Amino acid sequence: MQPRNSRLNSSALRGAVDLAAVKAAGEAAQKAEQARAERARQAAAAEAAGVAPAQAPYELVIDVTEDTFEAEVVQRSTEVPVVIDFWAEWCGPCKQLSPILERLAEEYAGRIVLAKIDVDANQLIAQQFGIQGIPAVMAVVAGQLVPLFQGAENEANVRKVLDQLILVAEQRFGVVGGAGVPGGAAGGAPSYVPEDPALVAAHEALVRGDLGGAIQAFENVLADQPGNAEAKAGLAQAQLLRRVEGLDLQTVRAAAAADPKDVEAQLRAADLDLAGGHVEDAFGRLVDTVGRTFGEDRDAARLRLLELFEVIGADDPRVTAARTALARVLF
Repeated sequence: MQPRNSRLNSSALRGAVDLAAVKAAGEAAQKAEQARAERARQAAAAEAAGVAPAQAPYELVIDVTEDTFEAEVVQRSTEVPVVIDFWAEWCGPCKQLSPILERLAEEYAGRIVLAKIDVDANQLIAQQFGIQGIPAVMAVVAGQLVPLFQGAENEANVRKVLDQLILVAEQRFGVVGGAGVPGGAAGGAPSYVPEDPALVAAHEALVRGDLGGAIQAFENVLADQPGNAEAKAGLAQAQLLRRVEGLDLQTVRAAAAADPKDVEAQLRAADLDLAGGHVEDAFGRLVDTVGRTFGEDRDAARLRLLELFEVIGADDPRVTAARTALARVLF
């Protein structure tokens, strides 16, 4: 796939693999379907009455504060993907990126909402989101956090990220926003869709929760295209989600804490850490495990760490830091 700190996997939300979203997705999809049906009813009534179609039932670019965050971002994310632009007045790259985001929000005509958050005026939100550098761009879909990218990006790259976000929001959560998409009719498909049919099938299986089918489909892609980074990342996430199925978080963490030398316990805990979005915790746990083990146990921990790197993406700064830490304990 494209560079992973600045792109979304078609269905795998890198860096924030929140398994609670699986349950939330079903609830959000039901709510979104009800809202979509109501909008369709209203549109049909307006058409029958000869009234012009309604525009998006919300502002497309909004300034959000700590007081308005719950209503403007969390609640609204059940109806439309909310893209968050963390910025500050003194930030030069922010001044390059923000106009692009604002222009695209208007162009997408209701398929996304752009929420702008000044990190100086809203330090609590910035701390809660773990913002360490700006500009930083995240999204919230059906109440679920989706990290997108950090740093300034050109318009073409931002457009692809937003297209992927819209696709994921609709397929995984049933959240489709209000009006039309750029260059298309209302309710149409996003302009960017993966071209490889085999890869599309793999992503669709992952969206449906068919982990076995997704794993097989990604493996099929890799059999023909061994260097396909998108397929490698998709396979790594599908395998992660399968490994953590049925695991109890408290039980796993208690077992890992009780016996730091139990490699299998550490592997399970690291998987759950990553699946819950605690990326640094997962990496740190496995680096420590590599440092205290030898032979096959060390190899198992090292290989699992490399697998989790694939889920997050090689150019993510957390992966870079973990690779450096791993090198220190290995050599």
